[in-house]
This record gives sequence, C-alpha cells and structure tokens, in this order.
Amino acid sequence: MRRMKRSGAVADDAGRTAHRHPLIAAAMVLPLAVLLAVVFGGWDAVVTQASSVAGLLGH
Repeated sequence: MRRMKRSGAVADDAGRTAHRHPLIAAAMVLPLAVLLAVVFGGWDAVVTQASSVAGLLGH
C-alpha cells in the first residue's frame, strides 16, 4: 500500500488545539440543532430545555 506524505502544515496543525469563541461555536451548532428539532418533531423539548437553562441562569 502506498503511503501519502504529510505536508509540514498538516503535521504542525495536528499538535495544536484550536480555541473557538463560544458565540462562534453556538453559531455553528444552532442551525443544525434547529433543523434536527424540526425534522424529528422535538421542538417542544427544545423550548422546554431552553427555558430551564434560562431559569437556571436567572434570565
């Protein structure tokens, strides 16, 4: 089997951990979460959990 040579950029990036801002992470996840909630009919559960979290945070 033939092995592919890794480039220096890939090898350098493999050892580091990326840090994202929480708002960027939320912006990446929320559209998928909404889509799954609508497709599988779990919108009421999402609203209930969101209101519970908001209550815990005091909002």
